[in-house]
Amino acid sequence: MSETDQQTEERPTLPALLKGWRRKCPNCGSGPLLSGYLKVRDTCPVCREDLHHHRADDGPAYLTLLIVGHLMAPLLLFVFETWRPEPLTLFTIFAVGCSGLSLYLLPRLKGMIVAFQWAKQMHGFGESS
Repeated sequence: MSETDQQTEERPTLPALLKGWRRKCPNCGSGPLLSGYLKVRDTCPVCREDLHHHRADDGPAYLTLLIVGHLMAPLLLFVFETWRPEPLTLFTIFAVGCSGLSLYLLPRLKGMIVAFQWAKQMHGFGESS
């Protein structure tokens, strides 16, 4: 076993992802992960875990679009075929629905991506300080 394998600790992925979904620190689960809507803190205020290593970039936005598109497109077709609402009514309802769902999912998916990187010790998360 190499020296780096002995130094790295096993970090369970699922609990980290659930903490990320709640926008909490993937290490302690009680400190806030985000300092604003999407700004990741440099360190956890509770356990002092370094969080500045993350590389979430465009991943949360891509996942949000993927999920919202796959949920709303079939729903749009179902509503249109079943009730045939006026086009402006249909547009208004689905524009508000897509916007609301996107705003709900985006910070949660960002937390999950940061937590996944922490659990897998990617991008410097596994280095000891």
